[in-house]
Amino acid sequence: MYPELNPFNPGSGLEPPTLAGRDAEVAAFDLLVARTRHQRLSPSIILYGYRGVGKTVLLNAMRRQAASAGWLCIDIEGQPSEPGAAAVRNRLGRHLHVAADKFKNGKPYTAAVRRAFGTLTSFSLSLGVVGLELAREQPNARAQSGRLEVDLEELVEDFAPALKESSSAIGVFIDEMQDIDQELLEALLTVQNRAGQEGIPFYVVGAGLPSLPSLLGRTRSYAERLFEYRQVDALDAEAARTALERPFLDRNVMVAPDALNLLLTESSGYPYYIQIFGQAAWNATPDKFVHIESAQKAVEVGYHRLEQGIFPSRWDRAQPEEKEFLRSMCEVPETPCSMAQLAAVGKLEQDQLPALKRSLIEKGIIYSPDLETVAFTVPGMPRFIRRQDSLA
Repeated sequence: MYPELNPFNPGSGLEPPTLAGRDAEVAAFDLLVARTRHQRLSPSIILYGYRGVGKTVLLNAMRRQAASAGWLCIDIEGQPSEPGAAAVRNRLGRHLHVAADKFKNGKPYTAAVRRAFGTLTSFSLSLGVVGLELAREQPNARAQSGRLEVDLEELVEDFAPALKESSSAIGVFIDEMQDIDQELLEALLTVQNRAGQEGIPFYVVGAGLPSLPSLLGRTRSYAERLFEYRQVDALDAEAARTALERPFLDRNVMVAPDALNLLLTESSGYPYYIQIFGQAAWNATPDKFVHIESAQKAVEVGYHRLEQGIFPSRWDRAQPEEKEFLRSMCEVPETPCSMAQLAAVGKLEQDQLPALKRSLIEKGIIYSPDLETVAFTVPGMPRFIRRQDSLA
């Protein structure tokens, strides 16, 4: 079939043709937006999970929903380096202006709006935002102390009357939230907490790795009550089938049962893999019926792509002893596997295992479903590791 008409979108944060299995998360945010419309507050939402499960897609869907409801929406992405932190703050200031201009469109230019824009100008200058045509209002005496937490709080306070007039909210949507610098993270959590106590609709909506909830808790102890935490994981069997099959059916393409089962088995419900194998199956199918031969070719092509990207990016981050830990996992037939099973493989001393486990979890290569077991964060990793060893 024509590859230019292929509906599948494997990539970072690309919206899939069918957003399946995420109704609960979408409904939770819809409720938050609806309550804001009635000037009632709710905890915000944090999405956490491993890469490739669709956190960014969900975060973007929530941001679009908020924007359609008239929110003042800012989207930023955490970056771990010092230059990255400066870039994030610059983007925060710039996007505040863009969002504020959209927010103002069609609204009366009241005294509340005028004051808010004056404070926004001051806040942008305090962030060092340059090369941007600032708001029409001159800076006022607010939000220019040079202390991020104080300035952000004053900005939110001065926008509060304008938000109340329109039953709207400010939403800061943050991807890779675990990489936000500590000062900005502390400011965002503190201001959301104080804004909530004052009845001001200011929400931080974040997405990040599984370490994010504990990071937020360490940053501010009340963070556990600021947010509704939602783990984003692999899709269940029904949702995975919908995500893979519906894009074909919507375009009058049938999928043979054995072909569908093969693609579902290889994807293991992992959203990124569904897009990879779905795209490859479409391209491998000459007509409007996906046969088992096309599915087999798709699996071959899909794994080749994964072996050029997602697998080596994880493998290369592992140190030599960590790679021995991963090889030991490949020799255990069950998954998840226990620490006792890894010790029995004999590649490493038992007292080495806990530290290696912690390090590999921090790197996002494995995770621990419970205290005693570990598993790979992406399906198919054992196959890749065995292949590396066979080629060595």
